[in-house]
Amino acid sequence: MLCEPYLLDPTADGIHVVWHTEGPGSQHAVLAGPAVATMTGDEARAAATGPAGAGQGWRRFSADTVELSRTREDQESAVPGREYPVVTRRAVHRHLATVTGLPGGRTPYRVVSGGTVTAAYTLAPAPPPDRPVRLLLTSDHQLKPMVPANLAKVAETAGVAFDGVLMAGDMVNAPDRASEWFDSSAEPPFFRTFERILAHSPIYPAIGNHEVMGRWSESATLDAQFNDPQPGAWDITTYREMFPYPRSDSGDQRWWSRSIGDVHVICLFATQVWRSPRLEGRGKFQEALEDVDNPDRWGYGQFIFEPIKRGSPQFAFLAAELASPAARSARYRVVMFHHPSHGLGNHSVPPYTDPVQVVGPKSIRYEYPLAGDYILRDVEPLLSAAGVHLVLNGHSHVWNRFRNAAGVHWLETSNVGNSYGAYDVTSGMTRWYPPDYVLQGDPGGLQPIVPTVAPFVRPDGVPLPFVASNEVTVFTLLDSAAGVVRSYRHDTRHPTSPAVLFDEFPLA
Repeated sequence: MLCEPYLLDPTADGIHVVWHTEGPGSQHAVLAGPAVATMTGDEARAAATGPAGAGQGWRRFSADTVELSRTREDQESAVPGREYPVVTRRAVHRHLATVTGLPGGRTPYRVVSGGTVTAAYTLAPAPPPDRPVRLLLTSDHQLKPMVPANLAKVAETAGVAFDGVLMAGDMVNAPDRASEWFDSSAEPPFFRTFERILAHSPIYPAIGNHEVMGRWSESATLDAQFNDPQPGAWDITTYREMFPYPRSDSGDQRWWSRSIGDVHVICLFATQVWRSPRLEGRGKFQEALEDVDNPDRWGYGQFIFEPIKRGSPQFAFLAAELASPAARSARYRVVMFHHPSHGLGNHSVPPYTDPVQVVGPKSIRYEYPLAGDYILRDVEPLLSAAGVHLVLNGHSHVWNRFRNAAGVHWLETSNVGNSYGAYDVTSGMTRWYPPDYVLQGDPGGLQPIVPTVAPFVRPDGVPLPFVASNEVTVFTLLDSAAGVVRSYRHDTRHPTSPAVLFDEFPLA
């Protein structure tokens, strides 16, 4: 097995269990029921392969197997005992079993896959709409070195069984590189670091820019392919195959909505390709001088993958969902997407809008008018009018939060290492962008909120409204029973120190 099982998209009486192997194998199944936790390995294998599909205190659910279509390795991969001098196809098989007929509460389960028997974990159906829930909020793991410490502190602080994990994008770096998901020895692979939690808690992911591959090549490295999308020439196949659920009729896995107990979650595909901000070569603001006459080599600036502006299918989906009975009757409404139009991070600039191409005699430049920011101009008014309680973002590897005039909370809680800084008057930092862009503060004009419990302070005692560190990591919990969102920080230089509650705010 390449990973322990992970859970997807529970229903009123069931849930999907997913795991991966290199070979197709045979006799892949989930055993679920109170007797499963105490089975020996031989007993579990017999239950998974015998003629009876159920017994005293257990039931068997067979898995469907498909091979992922784009997973590869290359010379930049780090797989123990293997070398890949060129881009090489790597077989990965997904096994998906749908467990049904679950009672309320948690049920033990184990996976039996090709003779391998996992430890006993627990699963549960979707909580009913009137039940309070606990949700873990996170994003931007990207194989960063502090992720294992971050998730260990989550488990130590809050346990491993949540009603859901809201993941606001950027799980790995190059999504077609299989080892980044499973077994990289150079960096913490996604499933290995997250397995203690995802084996008990369903993940609800959003698409970030690191879930999107660029144009296919038989020879270019996977990082080069990742960095080479063009409008209409990009791919999220591996993401779709890894996470076949949740999905919607109009957006499949790109955008969807679910009620998780008394919280209604709407997920959008709101992200751009990342381009370098430098003012030479191909980047956010221009094409490389030597490529001006070669459109095949253009990057087209920091273009948007999927439209979200008013009039787009995604905007229509959002408007309909916000007006739906499920959203209106929910105690809390949460909208999740990757891009932070409100934020102190570097990636909140330039504005979230289509690049305006300016063609000169021997140059191609791109401009991004702030008035055209689709999230600020079109999406935010819709969220405010619908009484959305929380917007969850990622992308800038920083913790910061805001509250607009309508009472909508905006939170980025993606500080799991590799921070790019916080550009605020309290830090004194300014973004390295041309002067006609917002160089300091929130481009959307909101004031950042200082953490309410234990903020960091400057040497002169001024409290800081952010966490932007390569030693201190952050995670956040939504507790709908208490109606609060709590953020914790942990200094990884002191591994045995407890996580510190540093911010808490009510959703109402």
